[in-house]
Amino acid sequence: MPYWRLSAFYLFYFAILGAMVPYWTVFLRGRGMSALEIGQLMAVGTLTRILAPWASAWVGDRMARRIVVVRLAAALMTVVFCGMFVAGGFWQVALITAAFGFFWNAALPQFEIVTLRHLDGVGNLYGRIRLWGSVGFIGVVLGGGWLLEQSGLETLLLVLLATMVGTFVSSLLVPDRVGAPAVQARASLRGALRNPAALGFLVAAFLMQASHGPYYGFYSILLEDLGYTRSMIGALWALGVVAEVAVFLALARLLPRLGASRVFLLSLLLAAVRWLVIGHGAASLGWLLPAQILHAATFGAFHVAALAQVQRFFPAALQGRGQALYSGLCMGGGGALGGVASGFLWDSAGPTRVFELAAAAALVAGLLWQWLNRLSPDDATAAAR
Repeated sequence: MPYWRLSAFYLFYFAILGAMVPYWTVFLRGRGMSALEIGQLMAVGTLTRILAPWASAWVGDRMARRIVVVRLAAALMTVVFCGMFVAGGFWQVALITAAFGFFWNAALPQFEIVTLRHLDGVGNLYGRIRLWGSVGFIGVVLGGGWLLEQSGLETLLLVLLATMVGTFVSSLLVPDRVGAPAVQARASLRGALRNPAALGFLVAAFLMQASHGPYYGFYSILLEDLGYTRSMIGALWALGVVAEVAVFLALARLLPRLGASRVFLLSLLLAAVRWLVIGHGAASLGWLLPAQILHAATFGAFHVAALAQVQRFFPAALQGRGQALYSGLCMGGGGALGGVASGFLWDSAGPTRVFELAAAAALVAGLLWQWLNRLSPDDATAAAR
């Protein structure tokens, strides 16, 4: 297994996220965007997560070498983003965001399949590879806060371009596990979705991503308005990802014992707690620290458990389409809904109420999953639990 080459791709790919998530909304506000415009721009990027995974799955399912799709997407992503250096005004930024986001979001679902093929069914080792994405995120978050304070917000574009070049170069180093094109195997996506637990998983993941809307879109803005420095904001983001790395390492041993379904449920319930703590206690560092540590559950544990559910409900020839449903419909559609709703309500309802609504969405997701997962006709349910 090419551990380090797989890990390098995750490191650079999520380093992009490390630059985008804490600082991009602050960068947009520095360019004169309103809260509503920022919410719309975030939604534009997130909506590409709906179309892009399906497009890359359609191509990848017809090719023996999925890594080719990853490389092409990474190259086009890098080229398109260069337009951001000269973009001016809302519509130009929105157009580049849509094009860049499409290719960025097309790459990861296919690379996840490449990684799982290399793991050859040993899914609990996924976290040990994926944790390097968290390392890349942490490095850029910590260094980015200091760099932006020293050099200004426009430096963010150079940081992002460097991480995109690294993503493309690392994709060239990853070998593929060649297999027969998935479309040659007969498999019914409709049949898989007749399982109530499969539908419950998709709806719960959708609501979970929607609940992250105010966090990914406005958390840094909230903290800056409360007087936190950009270095402190970066450190808080990094703390969450350090906790995420710890849970990736721990789940390699604990996931077979706890069961992916239980971990999935626990992450949903802890997300509700986390959003309430942020909504009511953001002014206090004493409350923010444990809230950021909960990122281990709301992202790290959630994502590992969610991929286990994708493998459970969409095996073999359905894996590409199942991954597209999770990445596109749930992460993309849910994230877009959360981003738009947060931008629309942020000024009128206020941060506290917006995070309360996010907590409600995560709680409903947990209750729905607990109910529908018990209705699964699949005999593998007991093993998955």
